[in-house]
Order: sequence, then structure tokens, then C-alpha cells
Amino acid sequence: MDINQSALSKCWRTKSHLLRQGRKGNTWGSAVWRSCLIDRLSLGIFLILFFLFACVLEESALCNGESYDYPKPQVPTCFYLMEIYFFFKDCNHLCSAECTGEGGSKEVVETFKAEDLLITPATILKEKPDPDSLVFGTVFTDHMLTVEWSSEFGWEKPHIKPLQTLSLHPASSVFHYALELFEGLKAFRGVDNKIRLFRPDLNMDRMYRSALRATLPVFDKEELLKCIQQLVKLDEEWVPYSTSASLYIRPTFIGTETSLGVKKPTKALLFVILSPVGPYFSSGTFNPVSLWANPKFVRAWKGGTGDCKMGGNYGSSIFAQCEAMDRGCQQVLWLYGEDNQITEVGTMNLFLYWINEDGEEELATPPLDGIILPGVTRQSILDLAHKWGEFKVSERHLTMDGLTTAIEEKRVREMFGSGTACVVCPVSDILYKGETIHIPTMENGPKLASRILDKLSSIQYGREESNWTIIVS
Repeated sequence: MDINQSALSKCWRTKSHLLRQGRKGNTWGSAVWRSCLIDRLSLGIFLILFFLFACVLEESALCNGESYDYPKPQVPTCFYLMEIYFFFKDCNHLCSAECTGEGGSKEVVETFKAEDLLITPATILKEKPDPDSLVFGTVFTDHMLTVEWSSEFGWEKPHIKPLQTLSLHPASSVFHYALELFEGLKAFRGVDNKIRLFRPDLNMDRMYRSALRATLPVFDKEELLKCIQQLVKLDEEWVPYSTSASLYIRPTFIGTETSLGVKKPTKALLFVILSPVGPYFSSGTFNPVSLWANPKFVRAWKGGTGDCKMGGNYGSSIFAQCEAMDRGCQQVLWLYGEDNQITEVGTMNLFLYWINEDGEEELATPPLDGIILPGVTRQSILDLAHKWGEFKVSERHLTMDGLTTAIEEKRVREMFGSGTACVVCPVSDILYKGETIHIPTMENGPKLASRILDKLSSIQYGREESNWTIIVS
């Protein structure tokens, strides 16, 4: 009978690891820890009974004056190994199901817990910068959060530690096959000096979906958010004392398996770093952007990963961004399909405020059809507009032909992008097929874009109470 020794060995090592983790954390309440302990006790009892049975047989034979001839080795050995094999097979199934969330269930079974968070404070704290002098993403706080995962042992305990470089093998899968995803959200210091996060649950939902698409391990979204809150709280003095600046939070998730094989990683690292950022508009007022639209370049396509926040989506867009800048434009207007559908603006979602073909006042944005990133600010704008109920709100396809016709008929009022970095960014011009199309956003106030910016900023900085924010401290 063939026995998968590697599988048995792996299961035994997994059990040993979980027992050690249980002793370290004193987690008698852990179902996995109890299961592993029971499995080992069961195995011990089985072996003792097997040994006693053999002794009884031999003693019985001796008492009768007979010599006891043991059966041929292969018979009891096969029986013994068969029992052990099926026992460990069940154990291995239990371990894999509870440690990795597999085994027929897509729900998170085992994850890291915020209550197990280890905190190692930095001994030397850096000087805090002037918010007005900050360049986006170039200054970082004193601490970071890390959580390691492996298919063999599952999630390790989360750890907040001094900010430091990562040590990774050059064959790590993240370097070769872009097994990576990230998120972006902010912490705001309000007018009441309280620190708030803006709709972080939506970021956790999106990160979870991106992890599934990237074949990275799933996690408990609420537990990750709790860990992030603790990180922000520890570095709370890095949240700018300003109602125009904020602390940018960058959760990142990468595959770290040392292998050149193109496959689902067996090791991964989730980490979070923090960066104070200044106001998006340095002048304190709206600075509209000009866009370059060229159907030659495509950001995403149906069936791809355009609706996930993966690094590969952004790295591949830089060439087109450089082309736009060479032509005097600040951003790329991404088009899709033979009808040149308008999809996104640079790294932002797009909104068009106009009088539509039916003569209705409408705020329209492209639908979430697989090529649009489901932005948190995008969703917030839609929620606000629906609540106001003053004009039609639509998620619909928009095309360049439809836009140019509306411009000629003077039906366009405003066009703007939305995102975590800027909240709202007005559009003034589009360079398309060698011609500049002027968008009268600024001539119209921009009333709607300004209203949205004011409303969301009031919520983020605590001027207005809302269940969209979570108070950290």
C-alpha cells in the first residue's frame, strides 16, 4: 500500500506548529489548538491500545505453553499504516481547511487577530515635516504593520514594528509575476482634533476581492482594519494638524514564495505603511487638468483585472502617462472598445454632469462592468447625489462621440475625476485626434464639483457628523 509520507509529515509539522502557537498565546479557547491536541491524544491512545493488544496475545500464548508466532510483518504493518494513514488524512484535511480557508469552504476560517497584535515601538522617532512642504508618498512614519502567511502554517501574528526595509529572496513571486495588490485610504485630523478614517470598510472589501483575484490568501477584513487603527493610533502625531492635509495609509499584499514557477504562492506578506500628504491643490483652489485621449492605449479590458487594485494595472499605464505629458496634458483619458467608451481619468474615476440626449439633467459615470475600479470616492459621490435627489444619477456607458456632440450642442456642464488623493479634480480640456476639446467645467463654477468636495471634506474633517467615518483617537 502506498503511503503519502510527505503528506503525513506535513500534517504532523502543521500540528506541531499550531500546538506551539497555542502554548505561546495561551489560546486554550482556540478550536484549532484544541483539535490538534485531541488528535495527538487520540494517536497516543491508539498506539497504546495496539501495543497492549499485541502483549495480551503473546501472554495468552505463553500461559498455554505455546510459542506465539507473530504474523508476517506485512499484515499488521499494513493494517497499522492503513489506520494511521486514514487518521492523518482526516487530520490533514482539518488542518488545511482551518488554516487556509480551503476544504470546500470559501469563508475565512483561520486568520490573524487584532487581539494577538505584537507592538515593538521605535526607540528613535523622526522629526515631523511641515504639511505644506510634503511631496506625495516620499515621507513615511515611524512604524509599519506586517503579517506573514504560509500555506503550511497559515497566518502568523500581526506585528507593528519600526519602519524598516524588507528582506526578500530575488526569486520571490512578487518580483516576477506581479503577485501584488494594494489599497489607499486616509486618516484625517478633524476640527475637534479627533482622527478619523473615511469609509475604510469599502477599502477592506475591495482589498479582499483583489486578494481573491490574485490568488493571495484571504483574511478577516474587520481584523485587518482593527490592526490598521492601532497602527494609526501609534503614529497619530504624524496625522497633520491641518484641514487640508492628511495621513495616507497604504496596505500592500505580496506573494513571497521563492520559486520561478507561475502558480499560486505558498507564502505571502501583508504590510501597511503610512505617509503624511499635503493638500492635492497647492494653491488651495481647484486646478483643472487637461487630458490626452488615444484609443491606441487601453488601461483594462473585459475579463482582466481592471476592477482590482493591483500594481500591474498602474505600472503598465506609466508609458501612456508620459506620452500625455509630452503633449502638454496632465492625465490620460482612458478609452475602451470600438466605440471609444470613456472609462477613467488617469488613476481616477470619471463623472460627467450634463444635459443628456433626452434633455434630462444628469450626473453620469461609467458602470462597474469589470474594467472600472470601484472607487470609494466614486461610491460616495453616487450616494450623495442619490440622497440629494435633484437630478438624474446614472451608471452608464459614455463615448467620445456622445461627448463631442454634447459639447457642440452646449449640453456639457462639468467633467471631473474622483479619487482618494484629490477627492474631486475638474477637467478643462481633452486632446483627441489632434484637436483640443474644451470642457466648460470652470466656467460653470464648477458648482457641482465644488459642492461635492465641500460635503466630503466636511465629513472627513469632522465638521459634519456622519456614519461614514470611524474615530481612531
